[in-house]
Amino acid sequence: MSELRLMAVHAHPDDESSKGAATMAKYADEGARVMVVSLTGGERGDILNPAMDLPEVHGRIHEIRRDEMAKAAEILGVEHHWLGFIDSGLPEGDPLPPLPDGCFAVVPIEQPVEALVKVIREFKPHVMTTYDETGGYPHPDHIRCHQVSVAAYEAAGDYRLYPEAGEPWNVAKLYYNHGFLRQRMQVLQDEFARHGQEGPFAKWLENWDPNDDLLSKRVTTRIECAKYFDQRDRALLAHATQIDPNSFFFTTPMEWQQRLWPTEEYEIARSRVPLTLPEDDLFTGIEP
Repeated sequence: MSELRLMAVHAHPDDESSKGAATMAKYADEGARVMVVSLTGGERGDILNPAMDLPEVHGRIHEIRRDEMAKAAEILGVEHHWLGFIDSGLPEGDPLPPLPDGCFAVVPIEQPVEALVKVIREFKPHVMTTYDETGGYPHPDHIRCHQVSVAAYEAAGDYRLYPEAGEPWNVAKLYYNHGFLRQRMQVLQDEFARHGQEGPFAKWLENWDPNDDLLSKRVTTRIECAKYFDQRDRALLAHATQIDPNSFFFTTPMEWQQRLWPTEEYEIARSRVPLTLPEDDLFTGIEP
């Protein structure tokens, strides 16, 4: 029990490779145990890579997404656990249709909380990461992921709650991922302009209020992990049904990313150890 342990809680397979993946690869490489918990199987995810939009893929999407997740976990060097709930899908329309019966976002919240508490008590992480109250974007599973993660963080150390889920364990720190930052997009877009190129972020930036400054308002912790950006991208590409290799994700040269924005960003949401902010290490203040 002497090693440091990090648990990253995500809604669907592929979320772990687009949110904090380089951080996880860094800590795993440095000897920490890192576990990704996928709350759902991503069964209702659309096929976003045209090359994978095939009848034989549509008929096996659940199985294929499990295989993709296994490849991504291997690339990142992390452990992985399926919590076992069913993807809710992203409802579309006006008014929005009801969510499917039995999906993750509509089952009683106590069910996934107890299941996650059991995994926490078994793995005994010092640090957890998850999404903030917005879910990062308004997918019902992302919002529920936030709710479940916070509730499980609080419950895991309380012997009165879920006694059949194992011996209590207090997680020292809980962080929210903040990877989707306007400032990062602007820095990279400006670099394209300096090279006489159009850049892929113009439409995003047009519709994004510059005063909506998460970096100054919410980010408390920045992890230097540029050397793991290639590993991050390879893990993301392992989710071949979800990730088009020709998408804007991969248009910015790696050297620019590593030089101009070499960090991944987090917000400390809960802590049971004293804090000195800002931080450059998720494990600051923790003695294994």
